[in-house]
Amino acid sequence: MGIENSATTPSAIAVTTPAAPVTPARTNLRGTLQAALGVAAFSLTFPATAWGLEGFGAWSLVAVRSVLAGLIAGGCLLALRVPLPARRRWAGLAVVAAGVVVGFPLLTTLALQTSTTAHAAVVVGLLPLTTALFSALRVGTRPSRTFWTAAFAGAAAVVAFTVQQSGGALTTADLYLFAALLVCAAGYTEGGRLARIMPGWQVIGWALVLCLPLSVPAAVLALSYEPVHLTWHGVTGLLWLAAGSQFLGLVVWYRGMAAIGIPKASQLQLAQPLLTLVWSVLLLGEHLTVAAPLTAAAVLVCIAVTQRARG
Repeated sequence: MGIENSATTPSAIAVTTPAAPVTPARTNLRGTLQAALGVAAFSLTFPATAWGLEGFGAWSLVAVRSVLAGLIAGGCLLALRVPLPARRRWAGLAVVAAGVVVGFPLLTTLALQTSTTAHAAVVVGLLPLTTALFSALRVGTRPSRTFWTAAFAGAAAVVAFTVQQSGGALTTADLYLFAALLVCAAGYTEGGRLARIMPGWQVIGWALVLCLPLSVPAAVLALSYEPVHLTWHGVTGLLWLAAGSQFLGLVVWYRGMAAIGIPKASQLQLAQPLLTLVWSVLLLGEHLTVAAPLTAAAVLVCIAVTQRARG
């Protein structure tokens, strides 16, 4: 009879290392980077609009970019079989659509018919303060006193620049731009709020789809009245406005706002005028006055303060 070995063979015990927790610092960094990518995309909007106006009329450019962006967004939503948002979300999506899909593109395009991109970019430097104010009213955020001081300082620099450039009187283009600030800030605030409860890309995606019943007939009507001259600049500008500014830029922007909060994300846009000034020189050959880069630099300094302050 053989001797049985009662010893048990040791077995390897798998030890799983828990995944590194997502810390608030990592979330803030990721959100800041996403919002910054959105700002970079937005900084090309005015130069792209100027290019687009070389081939399309103002109304055609706005309508066609909305249609193209809506088709891109609708295709993504359909491909991923995203269900319709709950009925209670549609009112907020309508505000996003009115502000960032229709209002801001239309008003800024009309302004750029008579204004330079450099001037328009610095005026839109008021958008961070406007968005922070809307956020305080709509969402109830309460940034610190340091935050508000820096935000108002940047806004004051923009107002001083606008008055100095216009000789003490507001132009029609300035009125278009100031109206654009209000509707865009409302759209940003509502979109940032919705991005906390649904993916950011779906927020802008459904807003764009919501506009298709209006943008498609508007595009057909505008194209029938305004002449079209297909140029490389015109087509490139239109495609960037539709895919970059109107969709992809807003996707990362709303994700960033949801991660770090609407007030802090909005203040990153203080860098947008400076970036747009650079693009206006490189892409459009515009000549800047001394006041433009100085003002842009002044509001850029405010970013560091607002990002370090409690927002």
